[in-house]
Amino acid sequence: MVDEALLRGLTPTVIAVLVRRGAGFAAAEDAVQEALIEAVRVGPEDRPRDPQGWLITVAWRKFLDAARAEAARRQREDLIHAEPAPGPGAAVDDTLRLYFLCAHPSLSPASAVALTLRAVGGLTTRQIAEAYLVPEATMAQRISRAKRTVAGVRFTRPGDLATVLRVLYLVFNEGYSGEVDLAAEAIRLARQVAAMTKDEEAAGLLALMLLHHARRPARTRPDGSLVPLAEQDRARWDTRLIAEGVGVLQAALARDRLGEFQAQAAVAALHADARTAGETDWVQIVEWYDELVRLTGSPVARLNRAVALGEADGPRAGLAALAELDPALPRRTAAAAYLHERDGDLATAARLYAEAARAAGNLAERDHLTLQAARLNARLRGCT
Repeated sequence: MVDEALLRGLTPTVIAVLVRRGAGFAAAEDAVQEALIEAVRVGPEDRPRDPQGWLITVAWRKFLDAARAEAARRQREDLIHAEPAPGPGAAVDDTLRLYFLCAHPSLSPASAVALTLRAVGGLTTRQIAEAYLVPEATMAQRISRAKRTVAGVRFTRPGDLATVLRVLYLVFNEGYSGEVDLAAEAIRLARQVAAMTKDEEAAGLLALMLLHHARRPARTRPDGSLVPLAEQDRARWDTRLIAEGVGVLQAALARDRLGEFQAQAAVAALHADARTAGETDWVQIVEWYDELVRLTGSPVARLNRAVALGEADGPRAGLAALAELDPALPRRTAAAAYLHERDGDLATAARLYAEAARAAGNLAERDHLTLQAARLNARLRGCT
């Protein structure tokens, strides 16, 4: 691992270099923080010989990625504001048309999603790679291949609805954990898709977004630190969005054509329905995760099911389910730490929280996991 103390000591110098190159001071600070997070991921074999040069290079790349994402976002907003007022009937704006056109029939669904997220969604290659649980270099190659595939192709045939829904889902997830405007934009477009297609999964995706977005005000403290679901102030949840999301979901489920997004929304609705964390219907949540695993086979769904099973049947049942998953799966270590803590094995939980913190993908998550490890270590010291 790169010496974090050394790199943090270089931060003022690197910020000054970025500002001289044309970055604003706030943007330079953000880029350096992203570079410091990247440093945590560097193994001993990749330790840079010139830490300052390494930090400048990585921070400048992070700044350029952020600048491109911001430019794409502004372009989308300009397209929206430039549109004439809609006439009678359902209106579909240019942004949504671009989503459908980039989901081109000549591309595989995975390539179409990656290309659309990069070209229209404004996400960086790193953000897309993290969403797909693959290395950044792998995703860069996938996007490059997709660009070559559609080079010279006329974008006149709309793409697959399922691909567009997947893109909107990933844009929302990035916005939900980062920029609010990305989440709001994804909801706006999901409303249009649901109204335009009358598709059950489009409705399920809209319901899922509304139910998750309803909890946003309670997800972080004023200092930006994360608040776990069980500790959130449920009085701060947006009951209007919850009621709308539940209504949309019930109408979709009544059509009896279950899909991935409807199943995820059902889990979110059960969380929203509980007045306190202790009243959560974990048995039903496990059953919905069973459906989700059946529909997708997703390792993330299996991970979430293991945690839910730990709540429904006890932490050892959850740990047994977790043992069947790939140890390298993101957030698996954090889930194991939580279940070991519930099982009373504080030493193992503290060690796993610290391990999960070192692998965390963003600063807020890393800080939260570090605090959990410190809290348990303090308890262990108090017992000796």
